[in-house]
Amino acid sequence: MRLLPSFVVLALGLLASADLFLSPYRVHEKRGHIPAGWSYNRKHDNAAVVPLRFALKQSNIDAIGDYLMEVSQPESAGYGKHWTAGEVFRKFSPSAESIGAVLTWLEENGFDSSRAKLTRNRGWIEVQATVEEAEHLLQTEYHVYGHETGQEHVACDSYHLPEHVQSHVDFVTPTVHFDAKISKRSGSGSPDGTGRSVGQPDHGVYPKTTGEIQSLLNQLEACDQQITPICLRALYGLVYEPLAASKNSYGIVEYTPQAYLQTDLDMFHSNFSQGLVGVAPTMVSIDGGYAQTQYTGFAYNGESDLDLEYAMNLVTAAQPITLYQAGDMVEGASFNNFLDAIDGTYCTFEGGDDPTQDGIYPDPYGGGYQGPEDCGTAKPTNVISTSYGYNEADLTPFYTARQCAEYAKLGLMGVTVLYSSGDYGVAGNGGYCLTPNGTYSLNGMIFNPSFPGTCPYITSVGATQVNPNSTVYEPEGACEQVIYSGGGFSNYFAMPDYQKTAVEYYLTNYHPQYPANIWNASGTSRAFPDIAANGANYVVAIDGGFYLVYGTSCSSPVSGAILTMVNDARLAVGKSPIGFINPTIYSPSFAGAFNDITMGGNQGCGTAGYTAVPGWDPVTGLGTPNFPKLLAKWLLLP
Repeated sequence: MRLLPSFVVLALGLLASADLFLSPYRVHEKRGHIPAGWSYNRKHDNAAVVPLRFALKQSNIDAIGDYLMEVSQPESAGYGKHWTAGEVFRKFSPSAESIGAVLTWLEENGFDSSRAKLTRNRGWIEVQATVEEAEHLLQTEYHVYGHETGQEHVACDSYHLPEHVQSHVDFVTPTVHFDAKISKRSGSGSPDGTGRSVGQPDHGVYPKTTGEIQSLLNQLEACDQQITPICLRALYGLVYEPLAASKNSYGIVEYTPQAYLQTDLDMFHSNFSQGLVGVAPTMVSIDGGYAQTQYTGFAYNGESDLDLEYAMNLVTAAQPITLYQAGDMVEGASFNNFLDAIDGTYCTFEGGDDPTQDGIYPDPYGGGYQGPEDCGTAKPTNVISTSYGYNEADLTPFYTARQCAEYAKLGLMGVTVLYSSGDYGVAGNGGYCLTPNGTYSLNGMIFNPSFPGTCPYITSVGATQVNPNSTVYEPEGACEQVIYSGGGFSNYFAMPDYQKTAVEYYLTNYHPQYPANIWNASGTSRAFPDIAANGANYVVAIDGGFYLVYGTSCSSPVSGAILTMVNDARLAVGKSPIGFINPTIYSPSFAGAFNDITMGGNQGCGTAGYTAVPGWDPVTGLGTPNFPKLLAKWLLLP
């Protein structure tokens, strides 16, 4: 299963040659449009300095899917034999050949060893270059773009690399990437609600609410109106007391300024799990992250309160929950900041990550976290759930491929990574769809898949509902209240082998009747979500009141709790954690282990979207978890 970009490696004799005839320049990356909110300002000053960073191609990365399948495919002799972090580092570190090729090329263009520096983890090479030097080196032109908030960003439309260098470089920054965080640098450090940082209020995948609840209905008969823990336990058969909590772990990721309030957790637990009153998650601070209380209300506490209240309740008081709180109030954080912390080999370069995409630490703006960036400082838990996401089109294919490979590495180490699939059906965050020229529009017709949901090395979780006037003993439908389950087909990633049978069955028997120019109808792309769980009418204690909450933000932590209990049972009998679950759950041996969802759809982009049908579908995936069946099947595996 080879999914990541690869390039032709030329004869070694070309590596030391700067002759453009022998090694012509080729386009390495090209951007199709300027993202919404940005506009061209001016040509960048030739004398200005840009920190060029070359992401070196990692060794053996094209085969990472094959290695992952060896430990994740239930029929494999290597199933469950996960790698150590050291084994991962040794297998995928960039080769001496790649390092030498890039350094030689840079030296031939005037960047000697005093200017070109290899990072500690051998993953990046950094040079400080004037704009004039960078333009000559990359055969491009740098511009300054302005955002409607006043922020500026340096980028180019495309850039080129010599053919003999291309095979050794994933991507270069700053270049075409526009995954720039937008935040106003005020003296108060107040978060800017228009920001693109994943933790900003109302950004990306975030829970929705219909308002405060006046009276609680904590009865199974009322689960079509209010979802409480007893509804979820009944829906998915989750009756289990942990036996190996000291060996097991479950992590929830939150991004500042999103934060929980202990008073909210206690309010929830006093109604639904008395034994958890006063219990707090075990916080792991990443890059200055903390449970801020300066800003409160649904926009700041809704996500974290939801995730933790249900995760803690469903795994019971016996199993501690780890909270990864990423980013301070000034810089915030990105998925890369989190990944840096749990895997030191993923860190970019000494002194910080890419400033156009990630939080930079120590904070260079003042008023924020002044410590060093967290790099390999946190241990990954067995299951990690994240209820945030981007649109795939926000990012370049190279950027998503590199991050996706990191999720594969976590899978090799036995970590199960879950991401919510999105709340706008076939549309992107905020209901935006794509237009033929690649821009975003609320009136667009082209489906806009999410990321990391489309990464083939994570498990994407969609949303279902207890249908109105139905009970927990009747089949659920796809969520069609307030939100629509995100799902569809990637424009970047190929279809992994593990899901081919299920997806091809869907495409053969239920082929969507939409023009091929509004969705990826190739039949060869990664399809998502993989599974689903209830995402409607959750009762959540937020800022001192109970609110009805909706979203795949509900579905992911609930699924994570169920899988954590499966891990507990395996660990209790001396077996390994389940790790990357997709090859297993799509396998014939797990047929019937999920409750098939055959009602509802995920409208968006001016269409009815896809429809939930028998078998896998791009609304609810394989269906919702049936804990007793999953437990029995996973206990049969080595």
